[in-house]
Amino acid sequence: MKCGTCGRDAFYRRPYSGEVFCRSCYPEAFEKRVREAITSKRMLRPTERLAVGVSGGKDSLSLLHVLAKIEKGFPSAKLVAVTVDEGIDGYRGEAVNLAARSAEELGIEHHVVSFKALYGYTLDELAQRGRGLGQHAVCALCGVLRRKALNVAAREVGATKLATAHNLDDEAQSALMGLLRGTINELQREAGEAPGMVPRVKPFASTPERETALYAYLRRLRFQSNPCPYAGTSIRNEVRRFLDAMDEAHPGMKFTLLSTLEKLTYTKKQGKVAIGRCRLCGEPTSRDLCRPCELLQGLGLL
Repeated sequence: MKCGTCGRDAFYRRPYSGEVFCRSCYPEAFEKRVREAITSKRMLRPTERLAVGVSGGKDSLSLLHVLAKIEKGFPSAKLVAVTVDEGIDGYRGEAVNLAARSAEELGIEHHVVSFKALYGYTLDELAQRGRGLGQHAVCALCGVLRRKALNVAAREVGATKLATAHNLDDEAQSALMGLLRGTINELQREAGEAPGMVPRVKPFASTPERETALYAYLRRLRFQSNPCPYAGTSIRNEVRRFLDAMDEAHPGMKFTLLSTLEKLTYTKKQGKVAIGRCRLCGEPTSRDLCRPCELLQGLGLL
């Protein structure tokens, strides 16, 4: 089998499209696809001050490298890497160091915000307090607190947009979880603009996770490969295994699921949600209390 671009020996074949690439052409095709996604969805402007969420994993470091290449063609744009340190002993320190190293190599400013500084507790400490919340409590709590922390970090660096490395697998998993939990309407609602809320973009949303991993490997990016010690408690893992099995048997299934969600969002849009301020922390929210404060209050920490 030969590369469809240059005719050299093939290295990877996209099972859902039949496209074939060699080692040299694949990274360029990957970067081109991300550029096209940004353009078609009108995610960014030439003058953007863009915060990039960088966790130290393969997806976020790949995103940082791709956006750094794109930024070179837009002298009025600016990238800033932002990292959330949740405070996971023996795990997060390595990831923060890898994120800092990549940012330094690319000449990009790097900003770190920690759970300890923002909430007064590390995730390890919160996990001890949340043992009675159920099997999936730690991952659910972390996800909510991370979203707020990323918004705070992006706002602190003066970003006009926040880019996250959520890939096709992440988006498909979230869509199915929304259906299973009966919270699909939350994915359909569009939040109104509010002071303090940094708009988010997802340049990898239509890119399969395995292709991001392949890009990171071919670009020889150093990333944290060990899973989070709390990941085993997440319902997302069960959904991931199911979707992976379905996509293996029926290539393109994840694209179909994402496309279905987009159609639902378009045809059944609930209208913009009014955004106010959390009465405890002042962060943007559609509730009386933002979800992070609600959870922390439930743990008796507020």
